[in-house]
Amino acid sequence: MVLAEFIKEQRKCYHLTQRDLADRAGVGLRFVREMESGKATLRMDKVNIVLDLFGHSLGPVPNRPAPEGK
Repeated sequence: MVLAEFIKEQRKCYHLTQRDLADRAGVGLRFVREMESGKATLRMDKVNIVLDLFGHSLGPVPNRPAPEGK
């Protein structure tokens, strides 16, 4: 699942509007809209603030399987 889909899904599960999420996270409404639309460049610190509301954070994720024996 991509970040934009995850944020939108979580926001809806918690019955929050984009404005509610922005207010609770202390970020701008524009930032929430950009995040949910899949903008390619976002400030990681702000993304983590939003994700923290849902008990998550950014982290490294492998984009391909590790070589054999590693």
